[in-house]
Amino acid sequence: MATLVQAEAAAPRGLDLVAMAKEAGVTALIALVLTAPLIGIRTVEQSGSLGFETDFTAVAIAVALVFVGRIGIILNREGIARPVLWLSLLFLVVFPLPVIYELLRSGFTLFGVQVPLDLPPLPVLDFHSIPLLVIGTLGSMWLALQALLVQRRHRSSLSRQERDRAMDKIGAKVQRATVFVGPILVLLAVVFPFTDLATRATLGVATIVLIYIMLGWGLNIIVGLAGLLDLGYVAFYAVGAYSYALLSTTFGLSFWICLPLAGVFAACFGLILGYPVLRLRGDYFAIVTLGFGEIIRIILINWAPVTGGPNGINNIPRPSFFGFPFDRSPPEGQTAFHQLFGLEYSPTHRIVFLYLLILALALLVNFISTRLRRLPLGRAWEAIREDDIACQSLGINRTNLKLAAFATSAMCGGFAGSFFATYQGFISPESFSFIESAIILAIVVLGGMGSQLGIVVAACLIIGLPEAFRGLDLYRMLVFGLCMVGIMVWRPRGLLAHRDPTILLNRKKGASS
Repeated sequence: MATLVQAEAAAPRGLDLVAMAKEAGVTALIALVLTAPLIGIRTVEQSGSLGFETDFTAVAIAVALVFVGRIGIILNREGIARPVLWLSLLFLVVFPLPVIYELLRSGFTLFGVQVPLDLPPLPVLDFHSIPLLVIGTLGSMWLALQALLVQRRHRSSLSRQERDRAMDKIGAKVQRATVFVGPILVLLAVVFPFTDLATRATLGVATIVLIYIMLGWGLNIIVGLAGLLDLGYVAFYAVGAYSYALLSTTFGLSFWICLPLAGVFAACFGLILGYPVLRLRGDYFAIVTLGFGEIIRIILINWAPVTGGPNGINNIPRPSFFGFPFDRSPPEGQTAFHQLFGLEYSPTHRIVFLYLLILALALLVNFISTRLRRLPLGRAWEAIREDDIACQSLGINRTNLKLAAFATSAMCGGFAGSFFATYQGFISPESFSFIESAIILAIVVLGGMGSQLGIVVAACLIIGLPEAFRGLDLYRMLVFGLCMVGIMVWRPRGLLAHRDPTILLNRKKGASS
């Protein structure tokens, strides 16, 4: 009977061309309505005033891609997957060719030597056609994978349970590989600033990504381990930044003294927030933490005599290498750091030092959170996350455990805020808005709550990719939003959400009874 059902599913039904054209046409019409104002019309500066120009060729290409893609989805749904597979593979070859040609035309580096290629530019390839080619490549890849699925399982999509099982298997393999992948990634991160890829721009992007990785690992203690939804984590970030800025500018304390103090102050604020709101649960708890973050931001704006108000605090001192600053002294033209190691002065050395500093701080936060998870405290956090009421019935003091989670997580946020203040040299309340909390929480959720490596991957995707494609300012946030929606639809638990229990109740095979 099962064989008969599979044979009926595999056999293509009669194809209704009119219904297929109607469905694809409606989809293309929706694409036209959405892409016409986003792609076809853009504002430009014309003689000191603001005007607009149109580019409906890109709109037509986008609508055509949507129409053809919908036809492919319908054919896969009807079981006619072989022509879709071959056409998708053909498009996978055709779409990337103009981009590769343009990259080769601009030249490449061979063994450290720039090799220019004297090739004519393509008239059809301009700045705004590159995103369409990328979207076409991704769509062709999706159709090809869907066609392969139809040929193997006689259906065009997997159920949610099958997707979860497949992703859990991938997450489990990644988690087991973390033992080997983690040290390799750390080694690559340490070596990176000493390679040819390390420029001021790439080091700046890498430093910002590491700040958000550190914040994600800190928030993961509350959200991933203790299971508490905190929407005001940026408040601890702000407390750490302003603590360092005020202590260094007012009392002249060095970075190495202000860093632990900023963490202590942020932990105290975590206790102040945690104690009165721990009786709340779910959405009510999240709303209160959101309000706490806004209260901190409003205080920073209105308490102008201390915080500088909307103008913020500038001229924040830079960190030194254990008392050897990077500031140049006029007589010799050298810094104390360069004189100590006998190096020739280069402004890049300070940027490399800041990068290695945030890398060390991020690894410290990772070590703290990983070790805490294996301790009885971390096991109790996981128990509270799974069943709060059962933990209370077992005599576990939920209040103290949740306060410990808040204080530890807030301390990590304070460390990150302290480094952010010294890295920027200027802070203001605008840097600590609600969108920062949303981005940090998105990193934790996208990577998979409780997954340390998942947070690294998510931070690189959310922070690193938009920075890398900042030149495509018209499309990068649109593509970013589409990717986030797709992840929430197909993988709501996160990319690497698989978590093995800290303690296994059953014993291994062969263990003595």
